[in-house]
Amino acid sequence: MIIDSHQHFWYYNSEKHSWIDDSMSVIRRDFMPSDLQKVYQENNIDGCVAVQADQTLIETEFLLDLAVKNSFIKGIVGWVDLRSDDIGAVLEEYGGYKEIKGFRHVVQGEADPNFLLRPQFLKGISGLEKHGFTYDILIFPHQLAAALEFVKAFPNQKFVIDHIAKPYIKDGFFDGWEVLIKEISKYENVYCKLSGMITEADFKTWTPTQIEPYMNVILNAFGCKRILFGSDWPVCLVAGNYKQVKQLVTNFIADLSKDEQADIMGNNAIKFYNL
Repeated sequence: MIIDSHQHFWYYNSEKHSWIDDSMSVIRRDFMPSDLQKVYQENNIDGCVAVQADQTLIETEFLLDLAVKNSFIKGIVGWVDLRSDDIGAVLEEYGGYKEIKGFRHVVQGEADPNFLLRPQFLKGISGLEKHGFTYDILIFPHQLAAALEFVKAFPNQKFVIDHIAKPYIKDGFFDGWEVLIKEISKYENVYCKLSGMITEADFKTWTPTQIEPYMNVILNAFGCKRILFGSDWPVCLVAGNYKQVKQLVTNFIADLSKDEQADIMGNNAIKFYNL
């Protein structure tokens, strides 16, 4: 079974989606399950995990509703304010929904480089394991050092790094990212998504050859049991199409065994998110 471990839905709103700048104007529109279902039929994808793109409880409810109504959405990664005083009660309530697999905060957008390590946030994270919730780590490379300390503090919490921690592929930066991502990979409870890579390269001129060194680091560091394929649709459309995104990964792992390929393309997502 092929599972896309990372995609988004939204009703486009210029204020709410202000991060979609002029260079990304192609995705300034609505993206809903009916759009994605066609794409999946063309690309032989069996199901997906829908991930939050807005930091509100309304977003979590929106994704939950879509998952209930569309069986190919196998689970969702929502948002809650992990720093709130009543986070325990909120997690207790959401623990009753089988569709909600975990949560994410857009840490990459936080000005504080040590946001992940602040006491209130850590307190919220400490409540996830009890309910079997996962946590998606969305960061830029300059936040990897904090992320390393962060994952050390929760050895039993299931974490996954989104978009290979968004290395600056366009600028050719590599070494600092490589050192820290390898350190983080030593923690067995941390997984990594091969996703969001073509949008970290030049939208118009990227090539698989340019991205392969980064994927090699991830494969060697995390191994075939802790890597998840993800498309980052529809964000990926600013730099290519779904077929290109899928082929980037399938061509890269083509020399692995059939079982290893199946793990990366779906089995690991099923296991990590308990789909």
